[in-house]
Amino acid sequence: MPTARESLLDAAFAALEGRPWPRVKMAEVAAAAGVSRQTLYNQFGSKEGLARALVRREADAYLSGVERALSGASGAAGPRERLVAAAVWTVRSATENPLVRAVLTGCWNERLPTPVTPVTPVTSVTSVTSVTSVRTASPGPLPAPGELLGQARDRAVRLLAGDWPPGAVELPLACEAVARLALSYVVAPAPAADVARMVRTVLA
Repeated sequence: MPTARESLLDAAFAALEGRPWPRVKMAEVAAAAGVSRQTLYNQFGSKEGLARALVRREADAYLSGVERALSGASGAAGPRERLVAAAVWTVRSATENPLVRAVLTGCWNERLPTPVTPVTPVTSVTSVTSVTSVRTASPGPLPAPGELLGQARDRAVRLLAGDWPPGAVELPLACEAVARLALSYVVAPAPAADVARMVRTVLA
């Protein structure tokens, strides 16, 4: 059973699919999650705190998907195919999730929650509750544009290091090239098959 925090984040994400973030009301999010408005403020402190936590969760879910692809959970066997799978996941995730796309590219539109000072932790909270009543710590600094993809690249280097074939292009260089290629497809979307074919060509 999801916690109140997860239910609230799910409700906020669902609300965002139906209307721009400025029109999403805290009371509506609380009602959709089946908790009180006070519980929402206790968890996140403010609407800006909710936005930060929501973006952080989606970014973390993206990285978890990258790790699944690199570990072979997607069915890809060899290290090159696992790197292909991670690139395809990056493009697919950014296509399906506007928050992931925004964090990867730094392009936030008026529909999305644009967290204030996205690369530094929140140092104060303003809400109907006092700061000391906020039970959950800040989710921490959000990645700057390009930083999330860099984290995915670093995971690729770490997870593929033991399997990378000798004599192939250096693993860090291959991971960097694939990360940058994937980002180009995020900016200019294309079918997953095109992404996979291009990455295989780069790694050949």
